[in-house]
Amino acid sequence: MSRVFLDANVLFSAAYRESAGLCALWELPGVALVTSDYAIEEARRNLVEDVQHARLAVLLAAVEVVRGTFDAVPVPANVSLPDDDLPILRAAIGSRCTHLLTGNLRDFGALFGRRVGRVTVLRPAVFLVSPRPRRQ
Repeated sequence: MSRVFLDANVLFSAAYRESAGLCALWELPGVALVTSDYAIEEARRNLVEDVQHARLAVLLAAVEVVRGTFDAVPVPANVSLPDDDLPILRAAIGSRCTHLLTGNLRDFGALFGRRVGRVTVLRPAVFLVSPRPRRQ
């Protein structure tokens, strides 16, 4: 089973409008969705309408939320991220996720398609079209 960490911008985009394409992530078989309190708070801050907050709550009901900080999780020396993005990468690594999905091209773009620790960093659209092992 894939453990897929969702960055705040993925949560935001899925909750922003009804029937957002990213909601397909919640329907994938063999995929456990994971996020952190940190990512949730960032998504909540950026959503403005009550209906968006309600959609986020519904989506989060099907997501494992990892609590606390992962400050002690090491990040490889060759990875450079702004301080506000490090908690996302550390939480993905520390919660033993296989993938980190983010739309943050500016900060994570150099990591797209790369493994950092045991986590492969991808754009959500790439993950949605990538083949996954079938269950027998």
